[in-house]
Amino acid sequence: MIIPVILSGGAGKRLWPLSRESHPKQFLPLFDGRSLFNLTLERVQADGFAAPLVICNSEHRFMAAEQLGDIENRIIIEPCSRNTAAAVAIAALASHPDDILLVLPSDHLFTDVNAFRTMMRAAKPLAEAGHLVTFGVRPVFPATGYGYIKCGNAVTNTDNSFHVEKFVEKPDAVTAQQYLISGDYFWNCGVFMFRAATLLEAMQRHAPAVLDACKKAYAHHSIDLGFIRLDSDAFAAAPNISIDYAVMEHTDKAVVVPCNTAWSDVGSWSSLADSMEKDSSGNVTRGDVLLHNTHNSTVFSEEKLVVVMGIDNLIVVETDDAILVAPQAESENIKQIVETLTEQQRSHVRSHRKVYRPWGFYDSIGEGDRHKVKRITVKPGASLSLQMHHHRAEHWIVVRGTARVVRGDEVFLLGENQSTYIPLGVTHRLENPGNIALELIEVQSGAYLGEDDIVRFDDHYGRNTQHTTEKKAS
Repeated sequence: MIIPVILSGGAGKRLWPLSRESHPKQFLPLFDGRSLFNLTLERVQADGFAAPLVICNSEHRFMAAEQLGDIENRIIIEPCSRNTAAAVAIAALASHPDDILLVLPSDHLFTDVNAFRTMMRAAKPLAEAGHLVTFGVRPVFPATGYGYIKCGNAVTNTDNSFHVEKFVEKPDAVTAQQYLISGDYFWNCGVFMFRAATLLEAMQRHAPAVLDACKKAYAHHSIDLGFIRLDSDAFAAAPNISIDYAVMEHTDKAVVVPCNTAWSDVGSWSSLADSMEKDSSGNVTRGDVLLHNTHNSTVFSEEKLVVVMGIDNLIVVETDDAILVAPQAESENIKQIVETLTEQQRSHVRSHRKVYRPWGFYDSIGEGDRHKVKRITVKPGASLSLQMHHHRAEHWIVVRGTARVVRGDEVFLLGENQSTYIPLGVTHRLENPGNIALELIEVQSGAYLGEDDIVRFDDHYGRNTQHTTEKKAS
């Protein structure tokens, strides 16, 4: 069996403002209600593939679990970002030495699912024979945003695999054109297959510092609500390096198998548009959009009507708190804007106005001096933490469903059009005991309304408790 290892630690910065740190592109329902994470799972739900092993950060663990649904799985939580070398090492340490691991980014797109599965099954004997297998996509244009693999001689007794001569970083336009013409180069799509033991042996030789830190982190892991949580201090000591740099560029065991399906890393608005259906004028639209005399443009709307007239080759993205307008040619440079916003400490990098939590989500629909208004949605059977605020009071008005409220020593139910008041400093909890989503309006009032004003006493989702404050809380 092939064990899929799904790496889901990316932030998708080049798809800002739709993709944010707290809800990145792999979890967004971009493809007829399905996410890239969903599509990655679907590709490996077939004969010959075992249940997946998912590696993600702590903040995204409940999103990953929810999108996995009923699929049997293991989820390993990375305490901090340490790139793909550490993630892959952890996957190998968590597996049997003879397991065949298939490492997959969670946010890439392969258009032909059957061809993908056939290709992976065909590559399995190479991995069993001790090769470190990578997969290359035949270039169809001189891309400067991808790394390349130069193939060498064919692997003995195989029909369609080659020894890797070298890995090449993202080239300039002239060099990329030469690669395209030569026919000797493939795009590096970031997919790998190997025996767990083979990978660990290669890391011991080429990246011992990464392996040592990961061994310590995994040896002292704990189980948290079914998630595998690594030791934070040990994992943080791992060098921040990709598996390509750490191992694949140095090993003599690397072989490349050509992909027989179209591929995209969906790494920019232009590549996302290329993977979606276009109208007769070459436009891609989502949401409430009206176009007139517009061509080859990408227009996304989350909330408002967006009208675009008389333009070509433009990206327009409207979200609840930001609007992006850019030429298609600037698509790859949006990451620079995100870096600028980060330097300015803008909240727009981290989260949307709508913020997802393991119990549901809230939407900050209004704010002013000493008050904030949220629309809160709690999933059936879910509950917020038992908590208290030092600086704010809260008013709750139920607009749909049934709420179970803990307020100090009281416990009571609220139905539609009923309300309650949570005074400052009073311990409280909100629960949804019903079978439909609970929706309510929360009006906060007080001198300070920041999300870090919380003292959490008990939490069903294992978040910080016992008189601690946590930004990103609630």
